[in-house]
Amino acid sequence: MVTATLTLIAIFSLLLIPPAAVSGNHDGAAIKAWCSQTPHPQPCEYFLSHNTKYNGPIKKKSDFFRLSTELALDRCVNAQTGLSALGVKCRNPKEKAAWADCLELYDETVRWINKTVDPYKKCSAAEAQTWLSAAMTNLETCRQGFEEFGISDYANVFPLLSNNASMLLSNTLALNKGDFDFDFDSAGGNSYREGFPAWVKPGDRKLLQASATPRANAVVAQDGSGNYRTVGAAVAAAGKRSGNGRYVIHVKQGTYRENVDIGKNIKNIMLVGDGIGKTIITGSRSVDGGSTTFKSATVAVVGDGFIARGITFRNTAGARNHQAVALRSGSDLSVFYQCSFEGYQDTLYVHSQRQFYRDCDIYGTVDFIFGNAAVVLQNCNIYARDPPNRTNTITAQGRTDPNQNTGISIHNCRVAAAPDLRPVQSSVRTYLGRPWKEYSRTVFMKTFLDRLIEPAGWMPWSGNFALNTLYYGEYANTGPGSSTANRVKWKGYRVITSASEAARFAPGSFIAANSWIPATGVPYTSGL
Repeated sequence: MVTATLTLIAIFSLLLIPPAAVSGNHDGAAIKAWCSQTPHPQPCEYFLSHNTKYNGPIKKKSDFFRLSTELALDRCVNAQTGLSALGVKCRNPKEKAAWADCLELYDETVRWINKTVDPYKKCSAAEAQTWLSAAMTNLETCRQGFEEFGISDYANVFPLLSNNASMLLSNTLALNKGDFDFDFDSAGGNSYREGFPAWVKPGDRKLLQASATPRANAVVAQDGSGNYRTVGAAVAAAGKRSGNGRYVIHVKQGTYRENVDIGKNIKNIMLVGDGIGKTIITGSRSVDGGSTTFKSATVAVVGDGFIARGITFRNTAGARNHQAVALRSGSDLSVFYQCSFEGYQDTLYVHSQRQFYRDCDIYGTVDFIFGNAAVVLQNCNIYARDPPNRTNTITAQGRTDPNQNTGISIHNCRVAAAPDLRPVQSSVRTYLGRPWKEYSRTVFMKTFLDRLIEPAGWMPWSGNFALNTLYYGEYANTGPGSSTANRVKWKGYRVITSASEAARFAPGSFIAANSWIPATGVPYTSGL
């Protein structure tokens, strides 16, 4: 392992060499003045000064934001190029698995930064903040893949892997923050349509709300009565269709034992099942089984505009195999309606982008709703199961930068013990969450909290880590576990008493719901 680590360090050291390391034409004092406005001025000054690509004048903040974003893109592309040569240097399957994740994640990062700077496509400040937040999350996920496999000396390896890209992305988030209203009313306001955020298009809303199964473009059935026998085959065929219009795949009742990957080029897919517990997609990958958390998902979706209705997503690796994801979504503007997510540790991976869950059931033990998306769960049932270590943590939100527009908002939900926990509930401690990353942000609003919730409410991750920088809030919750009298006294925790502050985390504000959810047909409540 030591030899392998040294090899990794040697390879990643190559990524530190900047392209065109010659002085540009920018005035040094001007560069220093502009870069001083960012959280990480040193890489900003260095790369702007040593690359002839950035010779244009910086007349205003928008010019500087564009240059900063292009600079982050340049460093990510440079790292991506170096990564592609790393595979043959990996000495064992675990290193190979983490490396493979990084290839995919850097590819996604480049895609989203490109989308942000594309001069031919209008990009709002809110969209830019979402996509740049996702890009930064991808780099962190790459690092985590090596870390969770116990690769030594990662403190030396990972800064080289990031190639200053994380700091440069952090700069872009800080610069864009001035033009980005946290409530992002400009992206949709606070109104909902028929229970769903406005970004759900009318046609998609009808598909979700229809009492009957929508007319399908393809049917999956194990008995051969459909077009395909597996979900994966139907998804692969959908990826070969012409155009990116809504494509409905009806997955008939049955248990489908497969891992499904809906990639970046497979957009606007809708999976419609026959109901929770009837249509089941199940797998058993786990970290203890040799997978990264990222790749352990039974179903992983990255293609934009994904919708699921009436499906159970399950991971059967069990409570003792540690991280084992049932569903991972990095699909921007994805919606899950009347679905169930069943697992133990890390059940639902809300990885990145904007997501909405309505009338869903989520089962798990440790950190079973986790990730760094901007996500709202509304009218959902959250069930804690019986854990081997006698401790449950419902959420583990992963915001690493104070300007990422991400967080977990749990609104009008119900938190209770699953059937297996009820008889032993008194011997298990269940917490609302713990801070996975430094700027972890989670709120529970108008949610019923049953007696299983510990009086302290929240659990530390490790010592005092993130206790001052997190944002954990509770607003107008009910039930025997909702009392805030004995909650933690952390600087970052607050009992929200202001409706206007709580409304920032309602779907209309937090995920600009009114601009995209109405199209899906999923009912939603925009405000509190």
